[in-house]
Amino acid sequence: MRFTHTKRPGFLLGLIDFCTAGLFFLFYMPLGGLQDELDFILGRRTQRYWKAYLLGIPTLFIYTLVWMAQISEELKAKAVELGIEGPYTSFRHMFGWNVFGILLFGPAVATHRFFDTLNKIEIELNKSMQHNTKDPDFAGHD
Repeated sequence: MRFTHTKRPGFLLGLIDFCTAGLFFLFYMPLGGLQDELDFILGRRTQRYWKAYLLGIPTLFIYTLVWMAQISEELKAKAVELGIEGPYTSFRHMFGWNVFGILLFGPAVATHRFFDTLNKIEIELNKSMQHNTKDPDFAGHD
């Protein structure tokens, strides 16, 4: 899989998502290809965001926050595995900024770090796949 969205503006996406009470990511995750990219990078089918969102409603979105924090921790592990220099996103970072920084654009800061880590991972995977000419998704790309 070739990753084409390696410059996602995390702070802006987080700010939009915060202002729309999480509704933005209901559309962005599947339509923007983010859910499929996470599945590929993490090597498993992750829970769909819409399910985490719906389960978050009766828990005051604690479920959704924990789901996102767990994904963040898995991305951190992948970044370390690939030898990417930090700072990374993590469970503690995602949870802390969303809870304690709620009045100071904390969710946007947490989302910025999430996408910063994701962008770095995707760039690194693109580099490694470029050397592997057996990847059919990469054929014909420079």
